[in-house]
Amino acid sequence: MLYCFGYWVVRFLYFLFYHIQVEGREHIPTSGGFVLASNHRSYADPPLLATRLRGQRCVFMAKEELFRNKFFGWLIRKLGAFPVTRGAGDNGVIETAEQYVRSGRVLMIFPEGTRSKDGRVGRGKTGVALIAAQTGAPVVPVGITFTGKLHFRSQIIVRFGKPIQAAELALGEDPKPRELAALKNRIMTEIKGLVDEPPLPPAEPVQE
Repeated sequence: MLYCFGYWVVRFLYFLFYHIQVEGREHIPTSGGFVLASNHRSYADPPLLATRLRGQRCVFMAKEELFRNKFFGWLIRKLGAFPVTRGAGDNGVIETAEQYVRSGRVLMIFPEGTRSKDGRVGRGKTGVALIAAQTGAPVVPVGITFTGKLHFRSQIIVRFGKPIQAAELALGEDPKPRELAALKNRIMTEIKGLVDEPPLPPAEPVQE
């Protein structure tokens, strides 16, 4: 109930504060678990993406510092967040993420690991490739684009790309580092392509 309530409140607030265009929503799987891999522009990204899906409930990694406040930590846990220590290579976090995907949930992940201040897409980390390879779930690349800093009525474009299908991710139970790096690079290239893609003509994007 809390997630459902938050979903509609955030969706309404985003409708009031921003001008959001969504492209490629038809690429979002309608059933089963999958990985939503996006570039990271602002703190607004997780709720932005969660409210652009087709009603699926998301889970997402969040830096452990956000859980230090007991109330806020409790709240974001209820909304699907689980903590990760950046740069620590926590196998437990990867296992938790994989369990969510295998159970049919949508895992939202920002492979860059930190926000991009200038809008450029970073190199990314191999965690997203490991999760995708070991679960066999499709990866939906996402590009979030806006100019400058977010402000009232900023135009935000959210592009969902074609899923990288499970058959392309079959690297075995113990993928080699170079295989993970190659898959990660493939995912990041797709994300960068979505970010760099020119906007559609004004009449065509879906506005929300």
